[in-house]
Amino acid sequence: MSDPPPLIDAHHHVWNLDRRPQPWLDAPGHETIRRTFAPDDLRATATRTIAGRRLTATVVVQCVASVPETRELLTLADGDPLIDAVVGWADLSSPAVGDVLDELRTGTGGRYLRALRHLVQGEPDPEWLQQPSVERGLRAVGERGLGYDILIRSHQFPQAVRLAERLPQLPLVLDHAGKPPLAERELDGWARGIRRLAAHPQVSCKVSGLVTEADHENWTIEDIRPAWDVLLTAFGPDRLMFGSDWPVCRLAGGWNRWAATVEDLLGECSAAEVTSILAGTATAFYRLESAERKETPPCT
Repeated sequence: MSDPPPLIDAHHHVWNLDRRPQPWLDAPGHETIRRTFAPDDLRATATRTIAGRRLTATVVVQCVASVPETRELLTLADGDPLIDAVVGWADLSSPAVGDVLDELRTGTGGRYLRALRHLVQGEPDPEWLQQPSVERGLRAVGERGLGYDILIRSHQFPQAVRLAERLPQLPLVLDHAGKPPLAERELDGWARGIRRLAAHPQVSCKVSGLVTEADHENWTIEDIRPAWDVLLTAFGPDRLMFGSDWPVCRLAGGWNRWAATVEDLLGECSAAEVTSILAGTATAFYRLESAERKETPPCT
């Protein structure tokens, strides 16, 4: 009997508020996710299939600018069969960033560190990614065979495009599709940014976080479809990857509702295209190893 086809959630968060506060959760509107979330919470909630696939592995992504948080995520990955990779944080502007990355990679769970991320969306400098110290840090990331997750809002596309131009050998993935302003239904500027960034072949894109950019209470698939159509045309299925943004997606319907929406959006894709979006792109970008280690059954 052949193994079931994989389903990779390329954007999964965990946090333990007893051990590490998450100040961003104090903002109004975050009450439903202002508690501790562990991998078992996702196991319990991700019960819906997408194209007949059940969740098999995730990529856990940092939340705060903290090397200790990254160490905790790597340790968690080392012991939990659901987590197949970690996107961590280090101070890219620090001259010592290379040493920090080397220390993380040789510590507990260090082999699961596959990319770095910084919350550029909160940086007021419109050229933060072009700061000489940051660019030096990003070169150190690439030299160690790691990728970089770009977290921006739609007005910040110019610096992401310049990053892709200046560091063509650095694998990049756009988190949450650059946060299209779905609630405002004004996608023209965002779409132009997507097409410019997608013109660089080293850039992939996560189909994640879209529902929290829409009307949390009233969104429908028809609100999401215009952004999906732009992404599929610009990047193609070989550079798109499914992500849930769990547990943040609880603010706008949750994992299973997003999974059902993605299945509907995939309706006109071929079997090979579905495989790319649900597993292949994430596996290639993050160099996932689930087939070679961590014997684990699919979530049920």
